[in-house]
Amino acid sequence: MIAIRSDAPEAPTIAPPEAGTPATEVSDGAAAGGAGVPHVVGRVDDVPPGEGRAFVAGDVQVAVFRLRDGSLHATQAVCPHSGGPLADGQTDAGVLVCPLHLYAFRWSDGTCTSTAPPVRLFPVSDQDGALVVTV
Repeated sequence: MIAIRSDAPEAPTIAPPEAGTPATEVSDGAAAGGAGVPHVVGRVDDVPPGEGRAFVAGDVQVAVFRLRDGSLHATQAVCPHSGGPLADGQTDAGVLVCPLHLYAFRWSDGTCTSTAPPVRLFPVSDQDGALVVTV
């Protein structure tokens, strides 16, 4: 799994299409090697610092978080344990906590700190204010 960090190298600039539509594929960075297609899902300002929001990237439901330090993280939208809405969870620099049963998932690799299956993490970036998630 890929951990997303705000100090990661910036991806190539992508002209932002309408939210939820595919952005132009890039030949290097996160989308290289069949790793996915970047999608503009909204604006960075749509996600207040310290919170998460649910979006659709292509045909994948994702939860995007903007931590208080400004870093962005993206994961699958539902908890693998019992389908909880992860965008409503609590988060800090190390983990995301599901709001239903308090399962905690590490931002570093998506693994659960207890017995639930891991969550899928997605590359996410701020490109001139556009929120771009690669799925």
